[in-house]
Formats: sequence, structure tokens, C-alpha cells
Amino acid sequence: MSDVQDILTGADADSADEVGSRRGGFRPIDPAVGDRGGPRYGEFIEQVRLFMDNVRLACPTPEMGDDLIDTLKDLNAKLAAVQIDEWHTPAGTRIDLPARGNITLPPFVIDNIDRENGSVEATVTFTNYHLGGNDAAHGGQVAVAFDDIGGYASAVATNGICRTGYLRVDYRSVTPLNTALKMRAWADRVEGRKAFIKGTMHDGDRLCAELDGLFIRLNPGQP
Repeated sequence: MSDVQDILTGADADSADEVGSRRGGFRPIDPAVGDRGGPRYGEFIEQVRLFMDNVRLACPTPEMGDDLIDTLKDLNAKLAAVQIDEWHTPAGTRIDLPARGNITLPPFVIDNIDRENGSVEATVTFTNYHLGGNDAAHGGQVAVAFDDIGGYASAVATNGICRTGYLRVDYRSVTPLNTALKMRAWADRVEGRKAFIKGTMHDGDRLCAELDGLFIRLNPGQP
């Protein structure tokens, strides 16, 4: 967990001037995220994910639709009352949760970080919400997963926060839903601020997809 925290907070950043600032246009360094959002925030996020899964395949009756709309209006009003700025929201910062508590990402868990080789291993599970068709994950969702895991690897390789230069995903076989898939991303080479990242996604021994990407370490304050 400490390795993940160091990468995301920039605890090992080269420039002390970056500490406490919005490094590279991202959120400020704040290693003490703690239980921001409350001790049940993880459970809240899981319920939202389950809701998204259920909506994806739901066909409510007109009467149920009316009831659900009223319920959603009430929920949205409650959430609107507790909106904060992106720099302090727990979504995306709770490193104790799958995908850091970010519902825009497929849920994944970091399994291993190899700083020496600039590589990251993770387990990702695409659920019904990520359905593309014929019980397979949408290719765009696969790319989203690669973008984030590739970003981890680039941060390890460059010791800093990066933005995506480009992503190429080669789809080798069907990516299944509701299956624990193994991902790996590593730095093929680093040229200055540029990290050229390779990646794979496997269902057991079967290769589902491959990544070829460029990630660029941002200068202090660069958006």
C-alpha cells in the first residue's frame, strides 16, 4: 500500500517545490487521505457500482420507472448538497479501495509494483455495466483499464505523475465479464519525460488484449 501511496502522492518526487502544490495540474499531494468520505465510503461505492450493473440490464415497468425516478431525484438532491471540489473528493484518492474508489474506472486492485523494472500488476473485473455485447466487455472499457494501469507504470518508471500521449490497444480475444483478469504494464523504455509503456491483459493463459502507449511526465504546474 505504501508504494501505491508514494506513486499517487508523489512522495518520492524529485522537486521539493512540488510538495503541497497541484503537481502537474493534478490534485495536491495529500498522503493522509484516511477515511475521507466516511468509514463506509467503500460500501457506498460498491452499492453505486451494483446500481450501475442493475441499470445496464434492467427493463422497469412504467410504474416502477416512475417510482425509481422519484427515488433518484431524492438521492441526487442529497448528493448535490455535499458536492466539493475535485481536489478534495475521496473518489480517485481512496487507495484502500478498488480503482481508488473511482466509479468511472473498472474496479481493479494493484497486486504488485516493481520499481526496479518499472512494472505494475493488477487484477481487474469487468461487470455487467461494462458490457459491450455477447457477454463481452466493451473495448472502450478495456482501454480505460489500460490507460489507468499504464499510468501507474509510467509513474513508477518516471517517478512522477504523467498524462497519456497515446494509447494503442490490440484486442486478441474476447474479454469476458465477471471474471478476474490479470493485467501487467511495464516501461519498455524511458526517454527523458517520455515513458513508452507496454501492457497485457490475460484470462488465465489466454491473452485478451495488449497495450502500446506513451505517457509523458508533467512539469510542475503543467495542466
